[in-house]
Amino acid sequence: MMHHIGSWCTIADLNAPLKLLGMLGVLNVVQGCYEVKVKKASRPLSAIESHYVYVAIVTYDSKAIVINGERRILISGSIHYTRSTPEMWEDLVMKAKDGGLDVIDTYVFWNVHEPSPGNYNFEGRYDLVKFLKTVKKAGMYVHLRIGPYICAEWNFGGFPVWLKYVPGISFRTDNEPFKNAMKGFTEKIVNLMKSEKMFESQGGPIILSQIENEYGSNWGQVSHGSCANKMMPPDPIINTCNGFYCDEFSPNKPYKPTIWTEAWSGWFTEFGGPVYERPVQDLAFSVARFIQKGGSFFNYYMYHGGTNFGRSSGGPFITTSYDYDAPLDEYGLIRQPKYGHLKELHKVIKECELALVSSDPIITSLGSLQQAHVFSPKSQCAAFLSNYDPNNVAKVTFNNVHYTLPPWSISILPDCKNVAFNTAQIGVESTKMEMLWSDSNMFSWETYNEDLNIVDESSIITSMGLLEQINITRDTSDYLWYTTSVDVDSSESFLHGGELPKLLVQSRGHALHVFINGEYSGSSFGTRKHRKVMYKEKINLHGGINKIALLSVAMGLPNIGGHYETWETGVLGPVALYGFDKGKRDLSWVNWSYKVGLKGESMNLISSNPTSSVTWTQDSLITQKQQPLTWHKAYFNAPKGDSPLALDMNSMGKGQAWVNGQSIGRYWTTFASGNCQGCHYAGTYRPLTCQLGCGQPTQRWYHVPRSWLKPKNNLLVIFEELGGDPTKVSLVKRSITSN
Repeated sequence: MMHHIGSWCTIADLNAPLKLLGMLGVLNVVQGCYEVKVKKASRPLSAIESHYVYVAIVTYDSKAIVINGERRILISGSIHYTRSTPEMWEDLVMKAKDGGLDVIDTYVFWNVHEPSPGNYNFEGRYDLVKFLKTVKKAGMYVHLRIGPYICAEWNFGGFPVWLKYVPGISFRTDNEPFKNAMKGFTEKIVNLMKSEKMFESQGGPIILSQIENEYGSNWGQVSHGSCANKMMPPDPIINTCNGFYCDEFSPNKPYKPTIWTEAWSGWFTEFGGPVYERPVQDLAFSVARFIQKGGSFFNYYMYHGGTNFGRSSGGPFITTSYDYDAPLDEYGLIRQPKYGHLKELHKVIKECELALVSSDPIITSLGSLQQAHVFSPKSQCAAFLSNYDPNNVAKVTFNNVHYTLPPWSISILPDCKNVAFNTAQIGVESTKMEMLWSDSNMFSWETYNEDLNIVDESSIITSMGLLEQINITRDTSDYLWYTTSVDVDSSESFLHGGELPKLLVQSRGHALHVFINGEYSGSSFGTRKHRKVMYKEKINLHGGINKIALLSVAMGLPNIGGHYETWETGVLGPVALYGFDKGKRDLSWVNWSYKVGLKGESMNLISSNPTSSVTWTQDSLITQKQQPLTWHKAYFNAPKGDSPLALDMNSMGKGQAWVNGQSIGRYWTTFASGNCQGCHYAGTYRPLTCQLGCGQPTQRWYHVPRSWLKPKNNLLVIFEELGGDPTKVSLVKRSITSN
């Protein structure tokens, strides 16, 4: 998912064993997308074959997805298994079910499942099959979004970085190397699902699957909320919509159902930006508006957003928190009134289901900005009374009865008489999310200063000129050292009272720390919208040989944009010195040395058993030093109770943190800029409509899953890039209180 919309490739039931379906004549295959249609068998079926046919048949018509011959209004929510822990999955899924959902939607994350070609990982948080079995156990369906491109504010859009280096590849185009790689991963996932009997026709939970994602954005169709419905995917693929509103969307063929694969419950957060909320009144209004226009399947993106653990966030500059203002917050707690108000909406929609799937709406005007959508098959009558005026209450007459409609709202009448639900009228008590002190204290703080002297010559790359960062690191680390030497003649004027020279460094991102002769000189940072970095400051040089070391820091790889695999990162120049007696000295094409990662990374300082001996300093003066590029570690005991936990990093600057060797993610306490001038639900929503947290750190708290903790002596390791006071880092509890 991303803020750019595209057309989708959604498939009705990627299903039973291919050999069986082929024998029955029920499998159509088009460009990797599969659809099951019931056809007459070519011969009498055995008992086992009959079982496969009758376990569940998933197809569709113009009105809806059809399961076992019944049209269904299906309510779905996105929960990503990688953004939580296996210990959280059952609770998340059950809360989704209790909230009125039928379907759990998840992407499949190629880069975590195939970190190197042919080597697969489905363990721990990446145990896709276990997650799907959890959904099945709850009696829910699955929409499996295989991708392989997912966007998702995820590193490299879900593509493994090694894919970039396949000879001759061009992402998301009619390119044989790309199609072969995509085919290989897709078949791997499909075959895994088949072997585990995960498809509905095998008795599993998967009723829908998706190939590709938001392809319209690849064609430059990037407006908010627009559905790239001009795209014409080949049959039997169903094209669908993403956006804040999708009531104007219609599929490209009249015999396909209207599906909304991403109804955005909020918006993602970027470091340096505010937190965005979407009022539940507007979200409910958008869903009711979609249903009254004949929509039959909608999915909340996200229903639970979760956490970008490790270095998984993309963007770049996407925060570690992927809360998304979802009905279930980042920690899995119920967010009210969003959760409860939507639950009531789902209940009323289900009351109208038979009428909705059995007839087309009759639309009548009730005023200049008011309408009635009436579904009235013989068995039932349901009505939606809409007021599109964002400012004024509307009094309307429908079937000789008077109704009052709040601004920007829809009233739902399951019997065409009585209002059972209005999108703008909330009957659920609100709750407040708080971070509370826990009874866990950090103890035994120790410090290790990152060694700026490159000792291991075997790990150094040397080149004339500046090299692109990802080509060297292959994304094995956020960090890359660029180092060169400058010989300063003792006669230079600035050595004898003159003005200090200036160093200019231009970088393609995303952050830069400058060291002159082993001393920290300064930093510069990009943003998500302006990834490029420029550093131009006076520096101290001495006569003779001077060492200039530039630490370039990546903040996640891009996840969307045309041919983003070609986008460059790192110090690509120019790099120059100004203020010498003979003018500018261009360093862009001198000899540079490169070192991937930090010494602390290579020594595995995040582990309780480092790979080599490390002398940590037990320093009572730690708060006074606050040096850049410093490792800190401490121990703590797990707090009592079962409340979700987080690290309060308000006293720190920028870096990464680990608990018992597990990466909490990137932290950065940079302040949020924006326009936090209040929020009103009425009117067309955009993220800028509702901003929070201006002037505060974009993200102060970082989720620590309880399942990662031992009762005692848990190891916290922090790598701080800028300098901070780790002794003020604390573990807090996420709590809900009633307003």
